[in-house]
Amino acid sequence: MIKSSELVLASDGSLYHIHLTADTLADDVILVGDPGRVEMFKSIFDSVEHESYNREMHALTGLYHNHRFTALSTGMGCDNIDIVVSELDAAANIDLLQRTPKTTHRSLNLVRIGTSGSLHSGVQVGSLVASKHAIGLDGLLNYYRHDPSQLNEPLNEAFINHMQFDACFSKPYSADAGKELFAKVAQGMHHAVTATAPGFYAPQGRCLRIEPSIDNLNERLSTFTWNGCRLTNLEMETSAIYGLSAIMGHQAITVCLIIANRADGTFLSDYHPQMKETIARVLDSLA
Repeated sequence: MIKSSELVLASDGSLYHIHLTADTLADDVILVGDPGRVEMFKSIFDSVEHESYNREMHALTGLYHNHRFTALSTGMGCDNIDIVVSELDAAANIDLLQRTPKTTHRSLNLVRIGTSGSLHSGVQVGSLVASKHAIGLDGLLNYYRHDPSQLNEPLNEAFINHMQFDACFSKPYSADAGKELFAKVAQGMHHAVTATAPGFYAPQGRCLRIEPSIDNLNERLSTFTWNGCRLTNLEMETSAIYGLSAIMGHQAITVCLIIANRADGTFLSDYHPQMKETIARVLDSLA
């Protein structure tokens, strides 16, 4: 039995942060960062069967073209992803009443639809990027025991050799999108290696008042390629989603709408119409 201090539940018996159970969770889960973005699904879904709110986690389960989906906001950063993906897996694969793992594994499809910044002038604002591989600069997966075969160690070693980070930084880790999910969702998009940063400013090469400790970070990242895929974009969640999904037995993919081009300095300020189109496009590919 898993102790109540480890498997923390809300007063209604749902998972403490995401407020979902096995019954209210669909197999296809759309992850978005912004809680307000979940509101878009209300006008897209044909019907809604469940809705809950807790902090930055806004959950909505409903039908779209007779296909069941859960939309869930995560907030920003890999620390939030650790909570969200761990609790999604718990909802699917732990008997919350008995506090014991289920004997049959339930695999989820986790699709992050987010925003990102491009490192290449050719990947312009308004473009869609599907992350075929993700590299984590955040260090989260270093806290989880896993079989090296579950992640992409050759990619990781190539990236480490390319970047030559100082020893004071967390060791990167690398993981792949789910192959079946990528084939369904990523058609007609840029296919990329995506770097996941542990912050928005210096960890993504931005300088306001304090100088970043890594010179020319974005230029160094942008020159990395793996099996024909360039390291195309920077964001803050994908590596944790891919890494945790790989070791927990789920499929994952990230689709990002490019709203900033770091190479030419452009920014797409009103991206909400494109985001709604992207959500509908992803749902159609799965439904």
